[in-house]
Amino acid sequence: MKINNLGYLMKEGIRGIFLHGFMSFAAVCVTVACLLIVGTFSSLMYNLNIIVEDLNKTNEIVVYVDETLSDAEARSIGTQLNRIENVHNCVFVSREEALENFVADYAERGTFNGVDASYLRHRFVVTLEDNHLMEDTTAAIRSVSGVADISAAYELAEGFSALQDILRLASIVIIVVLLVVSLLIISNTVKLAMYDRRDEIAVMKMVGATNSFIRLPFVVEGFVLGMLGAGLAFLLEWLMYDALSSRIAAIDTLKLFNFVPFREMVWPMVATFAAAGIFVGIVGSWTSIRKFMDV
Repeated sequence: MKINNLGYLMKEGIRGIFLHGFMSFAAVCVTVACLLIVGTFSSLMYNLNIIVEDLNKTNEIVVYVDETLSDAEARSIGTQLNRIENVHNCVFVSREEALENFVADYAERGTFNGVDASYLRHRFVVTLEDNHLMEDTTAAIRSVSGVADISAAYELAEGFSALQDILRLASIVIIVVLLVVSLLIISNTVKLAMYDRRDEIAVMKMVGATNSFIRLPFVVEGFVLGMLGAGLAFLLEWLMYDALSSRIAAIDTLKLFNFVPFREMVWPMVATFAAAGIFVGIVGSWTSIRKFMDV
């Protein structure tokens, strides 16, 4: 295709947006609405996943050291524990520190008052990089010489892992459904525009215009509408996210929901909105013109 023809067809595509102003406006509004829903749900799932990960990290393994070992020997076990794959952090807690913690936690009951620290064991508090692998990691920890016992909440770890998997699956399914709905809506909107121009398309076909020559203006039109909708949706999403996160932070005195700043998600969100706008605009235009090409 010649450069002159390409420029002409692109101009025709942009001109078509203004010729069908109302339907173009409707297509942009529909795209903005759908992408806002997708973006809001995506950002919510992203924050929920981070919250679950933070909660998962609090699920620690307590490794008890053989009481016959000296203090130096007990501390040396930490080096071996840190070498185990999937161990993120390993903190030594002496029996004296453990007793102090117990006394502080149960001060009102007086449960551990008068208890001698020698009755307790030195221990390590271990956090993992991936709690999906807790059972394999605890098996490796048990094989370390000097380890007497392990306390690990397997069911809690499995619950957090299952919740993360559910969140990821739900995110993928809902985002795909919303994108398909957006594609169908904008495709039907473009079909309405082309229905008004079906005579024009028929004349172009009869005088020998190629399919690509006819399609390109509509593809350009869909691309521009898709990107315009994506840009507006992104700006609105940013404003809504900041306003909502600020409001939640003001009323959440317990700090249960610590939403990450939107700036941390800017580039992934830009890529997502741009890709969605291009996909919805171009694919919606391309597929909707097919039936009008057979004249």
